Amino acid sequence: MKRWLKAGLIGFGIILIVVLGAFAWFLNNALPLGTGFAAKYLCSSTFISQRNPEIVFKEDLAPINPLSLAIDYQVHRQQKSVSADAFGFFRAKAIYLDGCGCSLVIGTTEEDMRRQAFYRPPAKYVKPSRRNDIAWPDGSRGPVDPASMGIDPGKLNMALEAAFAEPGPAKPKKTRAIIVVYDGRLVAERYAPGFHKDMPLLGWSMSKSVTNALVGIQVKKQWLDIKAQAPVPEWQNDGNHRPKITIDQLLRMSTGLKFEESYIPPDDTTRMLYESYDFAAYAAVRPMEAEPEAKWNYSSGVANIIARIVRQTAEKNDPSYYNFLRSELFDKIGMYSALMEPDPSGTFVGSSYTFATPRDWARFGLLYLQDGEWNGERILPQGWVKYTATPTPLAPQGEYGALFWLNAGSPTNPGDRRWPRAPRNAFAATGFQEQKVIIIPSKKLVLVRFGATSDRKAWNTDEFIANVLAALPK
Repeated sequence: MKRWLKAGLIGFGIILIVVLGAFAWFLNNALPLGTGFAAKYLCSSTFISQRNPEIVFKEDLAPINPLSLAIDYQVHRQQKSVSADAFGFFRAKAIYLDGCGCSLVIGTTEEDMRRQAFYRPPAKYVKPSRRNDIAWPDGSRGPVDPASMGIDPGKLNMALEAAFAEPGPAKPKKTRAIIVVYDGRLVAERYAPGFHKDMPLLGWSMSKSVTNALVGIQVKKQWLDIKAQAPVPEWQNDGNHRPKITIDQLLRMSTGLKFEESYIPPDDTTRMLYESYDFAAYAAVRPMEAEPEAKWNYSSGVANIIARIVRQTAEKNDPSYYNFLRSELFDKIGMYSALMEPDPSGTFVGSSYTFATPRDWARFGLLYLQDGEWNGERILPQGWVKYTATPTPLAPQGEYGALFWLNAGSPTNPGDRRWPRAPRNAFAATGFQEQKVIIIPSKKLVLVRFGATSDRKAWNTDEFIANVLAALPK
């Protein structure tokens, strides 16, 4: 064999070994995450949203999980659990717990998880209900006539049509729900086939904004001081900068903690959500990449550190701390469908796992539109909404406040902002696949959008806002 041919074959063999090794490494790291994602998502969709798991797997999971072809799953309806498997080697199981949704079984046993005491409803607790003859938000009656509010019905209908229109199969929007609230009244809603007003839907990172509200409530009760150092056990004896991190810096994601938020396995977010027992503990030991306040970095890990602080603070008053979430927030504003799912350790996942009906998500937006008040009662402390909507100094477009996205614009160029056609005072809870609760105080407007948009470019939030604004009274 000629020397050059032999050298070429050896080189090709080395490249092949490296490629196969890299592929094997990726599968070994990615498949456990893929099965975890499948089991968790199917469990929640089946037992909370009451959706058909076969449709969910085809329409929701497969488009965003490239490993779905390797995954088999089983729904155990009697046990209220879902298991997923890849090649018989990579397995995951998620279980449903009454009153708080689904969690993966990681670092513990199913039996121990079902014995956890973080959710025990009070003995005399009766789930509130709504009257059908009373208008939203206090009742469950449908939208009022938009013309009676001075809104152009034709233009409003065009805005909804555009929100659901599919320009082509290549990049589908898959809009599933739209809610429009103007001046405290529900003026429009629409749902895709298979979805309806009573179906709880996952808000993904809109959960961070719900976590903002829970912190605000604890501040109002004087249980927390956002300027104080964050009570994180992993940081107490740390020789680095971690002990200096305040709750305020956590809320504004200016901690200096390194956290990879790429959603490509195996990044920090996917490892935290699908391989960890205690999400906050995973995030708390990430290395520092800057001093506190020196860098802004969007991080789901930070949101879960905050969630554990909220839990531990609430547990000082009631070991069944889920009662705090319900009695102090959800029940007070009528978000009766809301569920914040826990991690395996029992801490609600403040970054990602809140379910509620679109109408209840609109109630959440209305709370912030009303400056934290509801039916004359102050739920959030005075000035909390203003604090929430104040830009974090190092967010380049003025696009982030305290666990909410903003539309403030660059400090040197206010026109350089997320939604150029929307007022600068617009702010929003947003989530993966373009879930939105948009609050525009100057227009007395709350917009809710749910979908399964795999390609962000398929959905245009700025256009959606502009279309609705065009229908409002001048």
